[in-house]
Amino acid sequence: MNRDDPEGAIAEAAKAYSNWGRWGADDALGTLNFLDAAKRREGAALVRRGVSFSLSQRFDMNGPQKGWRRRTNPVHTMLDTGTDAALGNQGFPHGIGGADDVIAMPLQCSTQWDGLGHIFDHGHAWNGRAAEKVVTSDGDLVTGIEHMAPYVAGRGVLLDVGRVVGEGGELPDGFAVTEEHLTATAEAHGVSVGRGDIVVVRTGQLARARRDGWGDYAGGPAPGLSFGTAGWLHRTEIAAIATDTWGFEVRPNEFENAFQPLHQVVIPNMGLLIGEMWDLEALAEDCAADGVHEFWLTAAPLPITGAVGSPVNPIAVK
Repeated sequence: MNRDDPEGAIAEAAKAYSNWGRWGADDALGTLNFLDAAKRREGAALVRRGVSFSLSQRFDMNGPQKGWRRRTNPVHTMLDTGTDAALGNQGFPHGIGGADDVIAMPLQCSTQWDGLGHIFDHGHAWNGRAAEKVVTSDGDLVTGIEHMAPYVAGRGVLLDVGRVVGEGGELPDGFAVTEEHLTATAEAHGVSVGRGDIVVVRTGQLARARRDGWGDYAGGPAPGLSFGTAGWLHRTEIAAIATDTWGFEVRPNEFENAFQPLHQVVIPNMGLLIGEMWDLEALAEDCAADGVHEFWLTAAPLPITGAVGSPVNPIAVK
């Protein structure tokens, strides 16, 4: 990997790991096509204890965003309150009252999925389509996140790289997680990774941010997947992957003068569904305690028509 030639490395990986045309010219699901009915049955059969874990951060003003790319933390506003009800201001009969609220937030300000219309490669969106014809001011006209809403449920696998490879359960910022790290972690957990799986990778960065303060969690240096994992992501035929970091891949990126090169390969060329800022702490503690790192996972995006990303509350059940 020539660190001075991101353009060449991206082009080579994009060609080698492209899934364009694999599921037909009209495809809007990408690697979610690997997650079929049999895989869902396999995932559902993993429920033994009935214990469940939310893998989402809370959506509130205490989040990590500081305005980069106009991303802000969620703003929650009450439209009707108990005070309104107690004062009789709501106009309802026979003493009934209620509360209502609204939230304003960027769709990718906290725990979320990157849709297939989120990243382009030299003006091309997923499946080789022209970016300007896919995503316009009206939204993603072809691969909007709403198409994925029924399908993101199946076998989940936790790869706790922070616990297996790191010190004190955490990887330092700038640590590039390689294919060898992923493979060694799977072996340490006694778990396989393959077609149709939803893989969640814990680095421990979120735990550190909660302990030390957000700092530059939303956009700054972070542990994450190495650009060299593109082959593993393609070869394993996983349906989706998520991490506890803002950007999924290692930051600073491994090339000079580059910005998110692994995104540029895996989203528009591979069609891979990517999740970011997932909270894997409680799940990881349980997996470490019982030695079971596979589970039923449901993580449907909100069916927001034309969106290129979506908040999500993933639920893992063991």
